[in-house]
Amino acid sequence: MLDEFQKKHLSDILRPASPPRQLENIFTEDQLRRMLSVVHSGEWKLIIAQHFANAEELIATFAGGFPEGFEPTLDMFLTPTFRGFYANYSTVLFPELHDVFYNQTFIDHAKSYWGAEYAKPQMMLFNINGPCGNNDPGHLDTPSFRGIRYENSPTWLCSIMGRSGLFKDYLIKMAQVITWFSHDPRSGFTYWSNGPLEKPERLSAPIYNKGVVVQNEMMVHRGEANGSIERQRPAGLGFDSLFSGEPDNPDGWVVKTGDSVIERYTTQDLRFLVHWSAEVFQDYAELKTNMDGSDNLIYDRVFETLLKDVRSRGIAIETPTDPMRDPAFIKALNDAYDYGGPAEYPAEAPRGDVYLAA
Repeated sequence: MLDEFQKKHLSDILRPASPPRQLENIFTEDQLRRMLSVVHSGEWKLIIAQHFANAEELIATFAGGFPEGFEPTLDMFLTPTFRGFYANYSTVLFPELHDVFYNQTFIDHAKSYWGAEYAKPQMMLFNINGPCGNNDPGHLDTPSFRGIRYENSPTWLCSIMGRSGLFKDYLIKMAQVITWFSHDPRSGFTYWSNGPLEKPERLSAPIYNKGVVVQNEMMVHRGEANGSIERQRPAGLGFDSLFSGEPDNPDGWVVKTGDSVIERYTTQDLRFLVHWSAEVFQDYAELKTNMDGSDNLIYDRVFETLLKDVRSRGIAIETPTDPMRDPAFIKALNDAYDYGGPAEYPAEAPRGDVYLAA
């Protein structure tokens, strides 16, 4: 167990470059139509099925706060939230969204947020669901570091590196424009811009075409549940479930497990999130260092640094033979950088009982 000083130290690491800046009317109706059209024409996997091989990897992205002896399973965090990418590796994947991704207004937001000279779009994804619970106590988005990036490294490792504060000199500056489209009158966005042991803040509902400019890799945050409780976890939901548009009905959406349709939605039912992300460079020197690989981290150095730091605090930890995939090692690191989770949640958006939401 960490003492209160250690917990406060870890909490203070998790503060963004500046508080989120709230935005409204972010996309035009035509842009929204085109983004939804891409979603309607594909099949999309659950977020949890895309990024995590076991519960320990998932827990490493959370903001802590699980009781001693708690034995998580992936099933506990299974919710009908699906994800796809509009752009990655600084490249738009759907030509009809060229203007949406290479968005000058968003680039200007990113530079202004950091007070920086340069920025380049890096990635754009969407999360989509109908009525959905939220078993997330608060999490961080995946940070990237020079040489160790979200594209080439496990999500859990990048998250632990960010939470530890040990690699801040290698952290790639990022800014996101995150937008929600939801008609739910209660569902918003909770965040802790002063650190998770301080008071929470909230982007209040309704959050239709509203959003924030933010550094989400270093700010604990959580989406909120939406829709009627009885529809928040469809019977038959599994890790192989897929979300897609209903054929011949542009306003219809389905969730399928195998060949079985387990839920149907209309566009009005959806909570649709669009996450645009840019890399930001304070000046040309920083841009060059990030691009030429002259000061990159390597895995051996990362694991050596983490092990040394954990042991220096009197915490026993085994040297793993397969550090990328060893659940016991991942859990030991997660425990070493667990400050106990957010101290408080908004009255309008309580945490709920994540442990019983199987």
